Amino acid sequence: MEEDLYSSIITETFYKTASDAEKALVSVYSVLGGLYGGPAATLVPDFSADQVYPRAVVGRNSLTLFTLEPTYTAQISQSRTNESPQQIWVSCYSGIEQANWVLTKVPEVNMDETRKKQILGEAHFLRAFYHWMLTKNFGEVPVKITPSVTQADAYTPKSAVKEVYQQIYSDLDTAYDAGLPSYPLVDKGRPSREAVNALYAKAALYNEDWATALEKAESVISSGVYSLVSTELELFNYAKEDENRKEMIWAYEADPISPGNGHQLVGLCGPTGSAAPEYAVTSYGSMFAYMDFYNSFDPKDGRRELLATSYINKSGDVVPQAQITPITKDGVLIKKYQDPVSTTGTICNIPILRLADVYLIAAEAEAHVNGPTSKAYDYVNMIRHRAGLADLSTGLSQEAFLTAVIQERAWEFFAEGDRWYDLTRTGTFVDVVKKATNTVYPTRNVQAKYRYFPIPQDEINANSELVQNPDWD
Repeated sequence: MEEDLYSSIITETFYKTASDAEKALVSVYSVLGGLYGGPAATLVPDFSADQVYPRAVVGRNSLTLFTLEPTYTAQISQSRTNESPQQIWVSCYSGIEQANWVLTKVPEVNMDETRKKQILGEAHFLRAFYHWMLTKNFGEVPVKITPSVTQADAYTPKSAVKEVYQQIYSDLDTAYDAGLPSYPLVDKGRPSREAVNALYAKAALYNEDWATALEKAESVISSGVYSLVSTELELFNYAKEDENRKEMIWAYEADPISPGNGHQLVGLCGPTGSAAPEYAVTSYGSMFAYMDFYNSFDPKDGRRELLATSYINKSGDVVPQAQITPITKDGVLIKKYQDPVSTTGTICNIPILRLADVYLIAAEAEAHVNGPTSKAYDYVNMIRHRAGLADLSTGLSQEAFLTAVIQERAWEFFAEGDRWYDLTRTGTFVDVVKKATNTVYPTRNVQAKYRYFPIPQDEINANSELVQNPDWD
């Protein structure tokens, strides 16, 4: 059965006023709910890596066991597709499409020119972010910079990874010149001028463009508008999110209202039921840290306080580790997303870009460009000092220093959807993940082809110009 496709009447009657332009921009942001509400943007990389693992509920462990195939929906129940790479693909291209309409139509709108330029800048920033999310998960992907007016417009072949990054750079250059405000921002959840360069720095790092990564990271640091919170325990205090934005450069903003932006991490991370009021009103015991990861911390490291091997129940009794969960005797609780007050949705934001990340990007990039200089040490030691640790040992070779920075990132950003990409971009994921086991997952069949996830078969079937990633055919 063939259907005739018609252009939407919305595109002919919309985009006429300043209000239309603002609403259209909101639609570009709304896609973040599909990425972080599920939340595929964190669970896909985290369940694949060596820090956290899931309780195996309705196929949730397909990422941990590396049994995922291009036909995602055949393996994962419908309730879990929002935690799959397919959701990343669908959400990001939806966001790109919405951004392309904004960038095509808003220039024609009669409105305040300063605000118009900012709207376009935000759309460029978001389009860059969505393309970056796609390429770090799938490698070569279609680059879309015009809206799909016709069916033929939607058929786009893949571009080389370097070409994807060229488009990301171009969008971020435009966004930076758009006059976006610096921190502090009136509108929460929008990118600041410094957020543009923070994303630029991280994208350049993934692109192995060390000089650009260093330049952009140092521009954020030298701006002086952001600063580190005193401890990571404070950084993830649900009651201090407004003041903690001085480090949280850009985050997925959650609202404890219905309808509103929510996410599952609060419920996933706590013990089963409502036995631990400090974690959530109700939690499900579905996401834990590996004991080996917990043991990797120096006991003096303040970041380890965001993990727990016991909890206090409603009666005030200490529940030991062996009783936390029925699936393993060594499950470690994650405390980054505690919200004991919200009954609808959650108040906890999910970090996307924060200043600690920028410091470690600068350390890594500086070491690639100039070796482990004193400046590179200073950047990584900023993060270690905040954690209550002594300076990193001096005299390291370039290779040893870079390994130390990647390890510092592991301790700093666990359960934030970051670790898997550090392992894949450095080519260490196979060896590292094979060792990340426990009694629940004694064997993990990670293979080299998981450097990138398979493109969803539904997308291959729908786009005649699209071909599957190598090794997944």
